[in-house]
Amino acid sequence: MDAVRAQGFAFTYPDAPARTFGPLDWRVAQGSFTLLVGATGCGKTTLLRCLKPALAPTGAQEGRLEVLGREPAAFDAADGAAQVGYVAQNPENQLVCDTVWHELAFALENIGLDQNAMRRRVAEVAHFFGIEPWFRASVADLSGGQQQMVNLAAVLACQPRLLVLDEPTAQLDPVAEKNFLHALFRVNRELGITVVMATHAPEATAPYATDLVELANGQVRPVAVPCATADAPALGPASAFGPASAIPSPRVEGASGGSENPLLDVEAAPRPIREVSSARPIREVSPAATREAPPVLSFRDAHFRYSREAGWVVRGLDLDVRMGDVHAVVGGNGCGKSTLLRLAAGVLRPERGRVANRLAARQALLPQNPKALFVCDTVAEELREWQRGCGYGDDAVDAALGRFSLAAHAARHPYDLSGGQQQLLAFAKILLTDPDLLLLDEPTKGLDTPTKRALADAVRSCARSGATVVLVTHDLAFAARVADRATMLFDGEAACTEPAEEFFAGNLFYRPVPDAFFRTWRAGAGEPRADDGPDGGSSAPSRPGPLVSSGGGLRTSLEGEPLPAAGAGASGAHTLDPNDGTAR
Repeated sequence: MDAVRAQGFAFTYPDAPARTFGPLDWRVAQGSFTLLVGATGCGKTTLLRCLKPALAPTGAQEGRLEVLGREPAAFDAADGAAQVGYVAQNPENQLVCDTVWHELAFALENIGLDQNAMRRRVAEVAHFFGIEPWFRASVADLSGGQQQMVNLAAVLACQPRLLVLDEPTAQLDPVAEKNFLHALFRVNRELGITVVMATHAPEATAPYATDLVELANGQVRPVAVPCATADAPALGPASAFGPASAIPSPRVEGASGGSENPLLDVEAAPRPIREVSSARPIREVSPAATREAPPVLSFRDAHFRYSREAGWVVRGLDLDVRMGDVHAVVGGNGCGKSTLLRLAAGVLRPERGRVANRLAARQALLPQNPKALFVCDTVAEELREWQRGCGYGDDAVDAALGRFSLAAHAARHPYDLSGGQQQLLAFAKILLTDPDLLLLDEPTKGLDTPTKRALADAVRSCARSGATVVLVTHDLAFAARVADRATMLFDGEAACTEPAEEFFAGNLFYRPVPDAFFRTWRAGAGEPRADDGPDGGSSAPSRPGPLVSSGGGLRTSLEGEPLPAAGAGASGAHTLDPNDGTAR
């Protein structure tokens, strides 16, 4: 009996103009470790949710789908929870209890397991995953890697026969990712549990996988499991990937604005339009000259903690970010990277020390949760939200929709997009503001290789046009591609800051995997090769067109509080909580 068998299976969301996928045929053998890859928005999450009865999306299903020999609708709630486990991309969205031990027991309580059996199962999974040292800790105090390990342990406490995971390592640092994947490998090999995992980074998981399939054009097809090789390209900024003329980049004539981003507000005076020609080299300023550029963002002995009873998240932080640089910040989960961005933006203020931001009046923050920026009913309305205050035209909105492959989804609600598409929408929205300082928190999560390449083009174009970018990421391949400098955070401090090429070449653990994203840039002009696999193959969309817009303005106070738009009363402005997107 197969763990999963689909025959002519298709799915269509209500009121959708076309099927999300299918009809497709797919078999997953029991005991296998199957990776599912595919382009951003192709329907991977929808397909995986169809395997879990309690999470099956609302819509029309056609054909036949069997999970462990039964149709998903035949599972009752308790049986479905016990037979099929599901681990989502964002661990915080799946955690429902306040402490680790209660989280491990929660699902067992829901299926009515007796107390003795419950205690035994909790003890088993806690010991198997090495959770004892933080067994009684608050889940809010755990790192991202620890939270995801708790999610996996809580699911396995129900002893499922099929484990389904949707990009579970997308927000984990390299060390936490390896620990998680090794634990997953043991679950598959030692416990015999079938694993189906969606990912945009199959190279990292390839040593553990038995099968790899791609969802493309509504069909599932088997592809070769990629092998990570040692012939990675040179590390460092864009110039290290070949001649600059061989890497065309979209032309950007930025717009500015945004009245209801927590970091953006508008002013009446129009801003000069930046014009960037794709014929210009990727770096107009020599590395030596860049090293002499003045810092536009500085931390001096900065300390921050979220309460007086809590430990320091940032302690004694000293860091300079130079004008025109793309500056990558890496480090373990929970080391303070997102806190650093919020301190830079003025959303948080240091308890001790100083943060000086010369570009605070023209900055934009992409939060880790893109939904924090969404307040409108359609994708197109989201991109137009700051149009009046910023002065960019409909042509800029249309160009952004096309550039980031969102035109077909212009009338959809932002919450109905896939995770990767939401990420693109949020990035496109803040890019229309044409900020001088761009603060990006995990911008590539949920993105496939061609889309990630378009994002890299946009980031480099911003830097080439004179903007400064601070990038927090666990995507080392992306950071090595776009960054000029890299900083590692550890114990609340900047452990080191080096040119990106030196940083990644000399790092033992923070060394990029030669994945499809790397290989697309080795190909010369940034176009994918035929042998690049599912994320870098010939089915990749064509390179996005230019983003053209007119000028505008935006401003914030140094503390990050939005200032009223010119011509509007103070009551017309409001802030948006960067954590949950609620207006205040």
